[in-house]
Amino acid sequence: MSTALPPKPRIIGPRVRVCIVAAKYNEQFADALVDNTVAELGELMPATRIDLIRVPGAFEVPVAAAAVLQRLRPAAVIGLGVIIRGATAHADLVARSVTDALQTLAIQHKVPVINEVLLVEDEKQAYARCIGANLNRGREAARAAASMVDVFHELDRTMPLESSR
Repeated sequence: MSTALPPKPRIIGPRVRVCIVAAKYNEQFADALVDNTVAELGELMPATRIDLIRVPGAFEVPVAAAAVLQRLRPAAVIGLGVIIRGATAHADLVARSVTDALQTLAIQHKVPVINEVLLVEDEKQAYARCIGANLNRGREAARAAASMVDVFHELDRTMPLESSR
């Protein structure tokens, strides 16, 4: 596991739309993820329109992300949420399901879908990753989204889609 944030990517200039789909569950931590993601996106992509969609829990993130991808056609989607592991395997099942669904959406729609639906052991880990400065996954999500938007803009510029025959 990384113990530091990746370096900031270059600032993205063109106006694009980035949609954040964030769970409300574990509210203190989820809200901090959202706040940190929005703040970092504002620095990295100042001309970007940021849409925020809140859903009840982590399990609902992929279906809302699918609706966003279909209806809004954003340059990137960021899924945020916090799952705190309990005494049963439920958290692991939800986390795996969310991860698989978000990856499938990214591949199907050919749009970056950043997954920061976190599975943590306890509130101490959640604090470190959502509120703390060193491992802040909200800022990391924004950096990954900015980097991927940049990659896709470069691909569009250098490798336009071939027309169907």
